[in-house]
Amino acid sequence: EVQLVESGGGLVQAGGSLRLSCAASGFTFEDYAIGWFRQAPGKEREGVSCLSSSHGRTYYADSVKGRFTISSDNAKNTVYLQMNSLKPEDTAVYYCAAGVGGSVVDRPYDDYDYWGQGTQVTVSS
Repeated sequence: EVQLVESGGGLVQAGGSLRLSCAASGFTFEDYAIGWFRQAPGKEREGVSCLSSSHGRTYYADSVKGRFTISSDNAKNTVYLQMNSLKPEDTAVYYCAAGVGGSVVDRPYDDYDYWGQGTQVTVSS
């Protein structure tokens, strides 16, 4: 059974940090790119970052570049999203997703095969 389980969300003040985790199981981790998306109330789902560990590729949306860092621990089949200098506009439900292959740049959400349940991130001003 394929599973993606996010954790690490919470409430933080502006300027603070959080680290999200996405634990994957049920598929060959190295064959997939893992992406992070977010969706705020009333807004479209937005691609935030993506990583292909086997291809050594990463992608960041302009809105998070320089503040967020994506990384992986392949031994644990886990991808992390370190979020620093958080802003109120980063408030959203964050989802991780797995898509087969090594493409990471501007990969649309319907190009992903598996999704987690999401974790809430709230940044207070």
